[in-house]
Amino acid sequence: MENLYIEATMIECNEEKREITGKIVPFGNDEIGSTNLGSYAFEAGSIEIADPTKIKLLSQHDMKKPVGRMISAEQKEDGIYATFKLSRSQAGTDALIMASENLVSGLSIGAEILASKPSRNGHTVVTAAKLKEVSLVTEPAFKSAQVLEIAAEEVTPAEENPTTESETAVEDTTSAVEATPAVEAAPVEAARPTVTAMYYTNPRIEITKRNYLENTLKANLFGDDDSRQWLRAADNDQTTGAGFIPTPQSTQLLNFLSNADRPMIDSVSRGTMPEFGKTFELPKITEVPLVDQIDENGAVTDSQLEASFITVTKKSFKGRAITTLELLTNSTPAFLDELLVQMEFAYAKDTEEFVTTAIQGAGTLNATAQANSATGLLSYVSSAAAAVYSASLGFARNMVVTPEQWANIMSYNDAGRPIYIAANPQNNAGALSPTSLRGNVAGLDLRVSRYMKGSGGVGTADYSMAVINPDAYTWYEGARQQLRTNVNSDGTVDILLFGQGALATKLAAGANWFNLT
Repeated sequence: MENLYIEATMIECNEEKREITGKIVPFGNDEIGSTNLGSYAFEAGSIEIADPTKIKLLSQHDMKKPVGRMISAEQKEDGIYATFKLSRSQAGTDALIMASENLVSGLSIGAEILASKPSRNGHTVVTAAKLKEVSLVTEPAFKSAQVLEIAAEEVTPAEENPTTESETAVEDTTSAVEATPAVEAAPVEAARPTVTAMYYTNPRIEITKRNYLENTLKANLFGDDDSRQWLRAADNDQTTGAGFIPTPQSTQLLNFLSNADRPMIDSVSRGTMPEFGKTFELPKITEVPLVDQIDENGAVTDSQLEASFITVTKKSFKGRAITTLELLTNSTPAFLDELLVQMEFAYAKDTEEFVTTAIQGAGTLNATAQANSATGLLSYVSSAAAAVYSASLGFARNMVVTPEQWANIMSYNDAGRPIYIAANPQNNAGALSPTSLRGNVAGLDLRVSRYMKGSGGVGTADYSMAVINPDAYTWYEGARQQLRTNVNSDGTVDILLFGQGALATKLAAGANWFNLT
């Protein structure tokens, strides 16, 4: 769990009451907020406010500088709206004036993250959190989160000694000590000239590598506002030198080893895994009734419908990751998100290799060997499609190739004119692109599989291409993400990903593999 600070934007003011009302955080992915932990958005209803009256209004997320308290909160479709009562202290009055003059013009929440998930756009979506505090801030992030109304408390002047604006202006010549009590006793317009916000000068700071690193860690990991201000002052006063500021690290993770692609599984039909049993059966017709032309008084041939059962065995796919309590405790939620993503990638890789190996072992090697050329490709596809139809009475619709064969097909040309990768090929034999692993070749949907190696591991040999009737094979899959965790006595944590799948080979000849000359 992490403390997250999301800052909002501008305010508007209307001086009638000593209250502040506005949107403290928007819901949905339309607005992404910059936080101390990165880019975040909130799902609708994701923030819990147990008791609004217990939420303090702070100044710049400093727990030592409270200026008010929440009196009500309302969750709407587009975000959370809240009303705060400003303190009658000098700090509360200063905050009210700074807000009304649009100087400290934003609202910011401090929340404890309980659950989150990554989005495809690179930011994190919070699904569960607890609101800890709300602050008036100077640097906004969410454009729509804004204070809708700011007002000072109306105080009726005493009848025996009424005052006017002009008379109060004369009183402004008194000392600050004498004028301060008049703030609570006079209307806001009369009192404001006598209230002076504290004047701050730039702090004298010692800029060293150690101090810069310490404040960077405090600001980024713990959201310490004093450290943020120290960094702003240091960056304004110090020209960055080589090696002085630590090299920033991007939140984008580079992974060139795995992904979620499963082209062979996507090229066969899919089914729902039965919940119980280690095996299940599929009925298959093995003999059909016969109908013959029979002359009058001729004998009718006896026949019947017969069926057998295909037994399908469930297979388990497991992955284990070992981490430590220290790493989990001190890491951001993005660590667990990325860990689960990488385990899912590993699951996809293993199941794809299993299905590819099984279909290669069950399928039929093409009866005619062909050259690995444009002419040979068309000869193979046509003969393979005919063989699949003869065996299954169904049409081949998909084709899976190795990356090496993908490269070969893209290189095929007619007197220098590309056959498959041109925008409008002259011969119109299909379409491939170097930027996509999907295409069309000779009327078949083509997919490229990194896990199909070809005979002997050679990417252009036998079994480097397959033409498939998807109805001939069915992949059944259970819940892909069943997690099991165990905390060991030495402080290590085991995380197990467990899933089950089964491949039903309904007709082995429904897959026809390439036979190289």
